[in-house]
Amino acid sequence: MENLLAIIIGVLFAAATYMLLRRSLVKIIIGLALLGHAANLLLFTTGKIQRGAAPIITADTSQLVTGTFADPVPQALILTAIVIGFGAQAFAIVLIKRVYQMIGTDDLDKMNTTEE
Repeated sequence: MENLLAIIIGVLFAAATYMLLRRSLVKIIIGLALLGHAANLLLFTTGKIQRGAAPIITADTSQLVTGTFADPVPQALILTAIVIGFGAQAFAIVLIKRVYQMIGTDDLDKMNTTEE
């Protein structure tokens, strides 16, 4: 399972890097979204994925936990990263819409020129 997730994370990071290097602002936003998903999946795999194991250790456990259990810290980090990523993507989409209304293009090469 971890090998499959490692391959998927690598593909997502590669696709995000490719999209970030494009000239269109819309493709850059898609690249940022893919990069956020890849980072979230990477954090998720660090929490040791376990089926049927609760991420919470009860207070009545008086001995050291030796069995397998899921780490709740990466799950909390992922929830926070999803909210922050959504806010950043929403801001970037609104910003790109405004730039497109003013300039009339989303091509970065045409935006760099000072000629009208």
